[in-house]
Amino acid sequence: MKPARQIEIERQEKEDDARFTTSLAGLAVALLLGIASLYLLDALAAESNLEDCLLQGRMDCEPIDASTLAE
Repeated sequence: MKPARQIEIERQEKEDDARFTTSLAGLAVALLLGIASLYLLDALAAESNLEDCLLQGRMDCEPIDASTLAE
């Protein structure tokens, strides 16, 4: 039979491992949200620039891909 001190140490190690895993999962979620928000900000900025250009009455707002015209 293990002494009470050894059982307490093993329990504490398991709690520490679980806490570490939870912290890593939280960090992964935070990084994922950060990357998704940067992508969203970039897409919204591009859309805003296009709308601003169109509202000015310009016709050359979006660059034309010449490779699609040759087909």
